[in-house]
Amino acid sequence: MDRRFRILVSAYAVSGYGNYLNLIALSLFAYEVTGTALGVGAAMALRLFSGFLAGLTAGALSGQVTRRTVMIWTDVAQGAAMTALVFTAPTTPLWLLAVAVVVLGAGNTLFTVALRSAVPVMVGQGARARANGLLVTARSLATVLGFASAAPVIGFGGYAAAFAVNAVSFLWSAAALLVLRPRTDDEAEDVAERKGEPAAPASRGGVEAPVRAGRGLRLWRGAAGVPSLVLGMILLRGVDALASSSHNVALPVVARSAAPDEPALFMTQFWAAWAVGTALAHLVLRRRQSEAAWDERAFALGTCAMSLSFVAAFLGLPTVALVGAAVSAGFADGWTEIVYTSRLQAVPDRQRGRLFGLSATAEQSGFALGTVAAAPALQALPAPAVVGAFHGAAVCGALILLLFTVGRRGAARRSR
Repeated sequence: MDRRFRILVSAYAVSGYGNYLNLIALSLFAYEVTGTALGVGAAMALRLFSGFLAGLTAGALSGQVTRRTVMIWTDVAQGAAMTALVFTAPTTPLWLLAVAVVVLGAGNTLFTVALRSAVPVMVGQGARARANGLLVTARSLATVLGFASAAPVIGFGGYAAAFAVNAVSFLWSAAALLVLRPRTDDEAEDVAERKGEPAAPASRGGVEAPVRAGRGLRLWRGAAGVPSLVLGMILLRGVDALASSSHNVALPVVARSAAPDEPALFMTQFWAAWAVGTALAHLVLRRRQSEAAWDERAFALGTCAMSLSFVAAFLGLPTVALVGAAVSAGFADGWTEIVYTSRLQAVPDRQRGRLFGLSATAEQSGFALGTVAAAPALQALPAPAVVGAFHGAAVCGALILLLFTVGRRGAARRSR
């Protein structure tokens, strides 16, 4: 991994910090603009829906422009949306808030799909796992810092200050991409696609059959030629996003109950321990060279461990045990993220954008559905029951994928 990529990771961390700071600030600001909790929910739903639509179009967009172009312009668009809110806060009209939410939702999805698809081109297939580990660690640290600094930033400079920080973070990321000019697309495959020639055969870890490039937006093209186990990973990722929505919704409720005087400190400690776990996952996985470290079985086992750890964290454990559960959840979360992303990146370059677009659609759908379902469930049931039920679904999905993985390996041995 060269110095340029490490600088890009730093820029990604800066924009990630702004994003997570903005999640808190924009939710509170939406309540101030609309005056109702329903307005906050509508803003979140609009953001998730725009991300869902962006996931559907991300694959087709990758055939039109370079990934670097997508990342730059999505950063610029999100920075412009935040700048508009800086100059209109606190009297922002409702329509402008809605436009900003749509731009943020779609822009974040398109940027993530382009970045994940570009990693093997930027660092090479052999270094993609280490690169994914750096990105996951950077995002985890940005999450903690963004959440922790939201209250002081808003308290010091109001919502305009928070939006200004977010705008600068996006422009910083765009500037890094402009100056460093990383190679994000496989030129050989792009030339073959423009000439209508078949792409190079898929590697052992890639898809089973090449997919003809197309410019349409039909969803079925995103799944064509994908091995059943890889498609199963994407479906499980969607179920995992549904499960994750439950602990994200339930954590503020538990924090107010466990630490009524300092709920924000409780949440900061939890997410800080979680971030430590994700960093440890990167340190462990960077030493794994075997392809088995990046297969479907490793992803399924990691998903089980992550869900069980999050469930344990909501059982009313003492502080030390709670921190341990949060670290374990973070470790498993980082493990699954790195393994999952590295596995999908093994497909040929021309198919990668469509596959990550399909993945983004599954993740956005799962998280949106989970958020809608978890909130009313918490009104009727205790948090441990809700988190346990949602993460139980993820464990069941992981076990099903694990059974298919074992069955596929057994069939392969018998055919030898």
